[in-house]
Amino acid sequence: MRVALYARYSSDNQRDASIEDQLRICRARAEREGWQIVDSYTDRAISGASLIRPGIQELIADGVKRRFDLVLTESLDRLSRDQEDIAGFYKRMRFAGIAIVTLSEGEVSELHIGLKGTMGALYLRDLADKTRRGLRGRVEEGKSGGGLCFGYDVVKQFDGNGEAIRGERKINDAEAAVARRIFADYLAGQSSRTIAMALNREGIPGPQGKEWGPTTIHGNPKRGVGILNNELYVGKLVWNRLRYLKDPDTGKRVSRLNPEGEWVTQDVPELRIVDQEVWEAVKARQKALAYQPPAEPGENTLNDRRRPKHMFTGLVKCGCCGSGYTMISKDLLGCFGARNKGVCENRLNIRRDALEKSVLQGLHTHLMEPGLFKEFCAEFTREVNRRRVERSTGLEAARRQLEKTEKQIRGIIEAIKEGMFQPSMKSEMDGLEARKAELTEMLVQAEEPPPLLHPNMAEIYHQRISALYGNLQNEETTTQAALTFRSLVDQIELMPEGNDLKIVLRGDLAAILRFAAGKKSPDILSEAGVLTDLLSQGSVVAGTGFEPVTFRL
Repeated sequence: MRVALYARYSSDNQRDASIEDQLRICRARAEREGWQIVDSYTDRAISGASLIRPGIQELIADGVKRRFDLVLTESLDRLSRDQEDIAGFYKRMRFAGIAIVTLSEGEVSELHIGLKGTMGALYLRDLADKTRRGLRGRVEEGKSGGGLCFGYDVVKQFDGNGEAIRGERKINDAEAAVARRIFADYLAGQSSRTIAMALNREGIPGPQGKEWGPTTIHGNPKRGVGILNNELYVGKLVWNRLRYLKDPDTGKRVSRLNPEGEWVTQDVPELRIVDQEVWEAVKARQKALAYQPPAEPGENTLNDRRRPKHMFTGLVKCGCCGSGYTMISKDLLGCFGARNKGVCENRLNIRRDALEKSVLQGLHTHLMEPGLFKEFCAEFTREVNRRRVERSTGLEAARRQLEKTEKQIRGIIEAIKEGMFQPSMKSEMDGLEARKAELTEMLVQAEEPPPLLHPNMAEIYHQRISALYGNLQNEETTTQAALTFRSLVDQIELMPEGNDLKIVLRGDLAAILRFAAGKKSPDILSEAGVLTDLLSQGSVVAGTGFEPVTFRL
């Protein structure tokens, strides 16, 4: 009888000698039976939850070739703990005429496959539940429930019994600085690919000492993976966001997103690396760049998410037909409607570099002149004051009405004390109390009006425009400055005027106000109803009196 031996242990925590122990007792059994051992197969530190193991695969391949007549192992769960796998292994061996014998169960039959396979599956399920329960308790204590992520080190310490205390982490200052740099570079307009290439050029090691890749940085926001999505960087430990299943065909682990209600979140402020403002700004940029499914058939929303190749890509329009000015050669821009559709008479072209130079040179005076902006600020303030007077008049009337109502309530109470109670007083009192509650709630909910525009807003705006122009000339800051410029300018119109093109900048007034105030949502923009009328035109045109201004090429 030719015999093949098989041995396996599943965890790095077990001794490697476990393999030799299993093989030794199997050899002893083979000698007693007088069987000839032709080979032995082993799998070290590999789980029995899958048959994707080199040792067991080699055993199956040699069994199909009938190199032996019997498989001998310590117990059935050494071969596999998965019901499907152990049944499949048994079928293959039986088809090849090979018996299976274990030291624990003896010769294996269909009964063993059914019972022991079920017991093995239940053991794995119970082990997983116990492990998850232990990890959850660790997370609720503010300790890590998973592996080590970039930016942190494992804290090795022991309790009074010499047992290791698991889950403690501390910030790795060098890696934390790299993480902050990634966030800053991303906010500066760099792509994850550009950031990864820069880090690799500088020889900065990535997670687990590997090279940086784009997915390592941008990851998947919904799954919370990737440097830009790791909430531990803002002091929030999230566990059980994902669950992992083994693909029955490949044996590889595949992640699945759990419902948000099953997540376990714990605040760990001592592990914060990134400021909250930076985190929120990154989330906003990710959302802006995220792919949205097309609303209508044939619509490709990826075009809206694609980063512009040049500073004015997508902004330049023909003033005659509204078509875009597109590249008709390497450096030359022309009207798409005239050249590709024949619906426009504008055949004037312009070099891209000449257009960029002209627009940037005219940026100081032609993106709303300071004098005009000062006049606008004054008019805006007058309008806000007028609205506030109207609103405050209503609030003052409400306060007087509340005082009158409270006085009437006190009068009824005094009359009741004097013995002058009438049945009609109850309904009157109920109505007054309801009115009092309504007025009180209205006054409590009334918010103080936000501050008006800064008196020197026009000068501050001029300084910011100058700084923006300077940043556009600097190679290190041009990416972020270009993004800022594109947020202020809705479009650049090119209008034929003789043999030249007149350049018209059209800007977003709300964006310009935010830019001048230096805030994402300045308080003045929340003034109810004020901007509705002022922004009804949608955009403003650069130049004196909001008239188009031409600067020659």
